[in-house]
Amino acid sequence: MVWNFVVQIVASLVLSAISYALSPKPKSQVPKAAGLDDFSLPTAEEGRPIPVVFGTVLLRGPNVVWAGDLKVEPIRKKGGKK
Repeated sequence: MVWNFVVQIVASLVLSAISYALSPKPKSQVPKAAGLDDFSLPTAEEGRPIPVVFGTVLLRGPNVVWAGDLKVEPIRKKGGKK
C-alpha cells in the first residue's frame, strides 16, 4: 500500500520534469508603447454623413469633433512599503 503511493509520487515528479523540459519557452520582448496609429479614433470631416442610431449598436467610424487627450506615461515600479 505504501509502495503504490511512493510509485505514484515518483511517476508524478518524472512526468512534471518532462513536461517542464518540453514546454515552449517564451521570448522575452519589451512591449512597444502604443501610438495614435494603434487606436481607431473617430474623425471629423465636412460633408460626411452623421449616422442616426436606434437602439444599441457599435459605430465603427463615428463623426465627432473631439475624442479626448491621449497621453503616454511610462509605467514605473515602486518597491517596498509606503
